[in-house]
Amino acid sequence: MSNIVYIATSLDGFIADKNNQIDWLHDVPNPEGSDFGFAEFMDRVDALIMGRNTLDIVLSFGIDWPYSKPVFVLSNTLTKVPEGLEEKVFLVNGELPKIVQSLNQKGFNKLYIDGGKTIQGFLRHDLIDELIITTIPILLGGGIPLFSDLTAPLKFQHIKCERLADHMVKNTFIRTR
Repeated sequence: MSNIVYIATSLDGFIADKNNQIDWLHDVPNPEGSDFGFAEFMDRVDALIMGRNTLDIVLSFGIDWPYSKPVFVLSNTLTKVPEGLEEKVFLVNGELPKIVQSLNQKGFNKLYIDGGKTIQGFLRHDLIDELIITTIPILLGGGIPLFSDLTAPLKFQHIKCERLADHMVKNTFIRTR
């Protein structure tokens, strides 16, 4: 069982800008149209867990639903999934450890954790086993941070570093206990 974060941040550690936008990610030169390892990563996971804000951002892209794996959306306010996604998106709420346990019991053992508040909540509960963080060379000066306050330090071991497209760095860390 593992809970994995795969995300991009600015140099100053933000995952969205001051207007809750991620447009700055599209400014990254990508002449070869690479997915920078995302498809390979998705082959490793059984399902995704994201927050409602992240769902709204994905829906705002105006593209076909991008995930072939089940997506579990954390929300205390949504009562139904968006039309057309009934067999792809599932609403969950409650305590994160219980949600993870329930999903694991259903065979979803390798979970992709996405979204700022969701990742921060998983970290507060010490439920993240691996962090894959790609740093984009831009300073946003504010916005939604990837990390927030913790009650105790969480130690990770750096296991891999990749330079992507001559300007980004993807680092992989695993939780040490």
